[in-house]
Amino acid sequence: MSISISDRAAERIHQIRKEQSISENTPLRVSVVSGGCSGLTYDLDFDSQKEITKEDKEFEEHGIKVVVDTRSFLYLAGTRLDYTDGLDGQGFHFNNPNAVRSCSCGESFSL
Repeated sequence: MSISISDRAAERIHQIRKEQSISENTPLRVSVVSGGCSGLTYDLDFDSQKEITKEDKEFEEHGIKVVVDTRSFLYLAGTRLDYTDGLDGQGFHFNNPNAVRSCSCGESFSL
């Protein structure tokens, strides 16, 4: 299993890279941290500072390198990253098959 990226999310990630002059070689780090109203929350950022370790899982889709630490991957295996800009709000959304419950904003979840 891996983490996949929808076409819309990939387009937005490439657009952000261009707007912020972020190198195409800079990986996108996805992680899970404690917090949010459901207990766990997603963290998504370009990883220009942190060193990729042998414990990190690496995936690539749409020319985007995704890096996930081992602990976070246990929560994120099979997740699809999507992007929406409709009436429900603009932003990245995680379609996580492992989440048993999530908050109404979709930014936090529990297992």
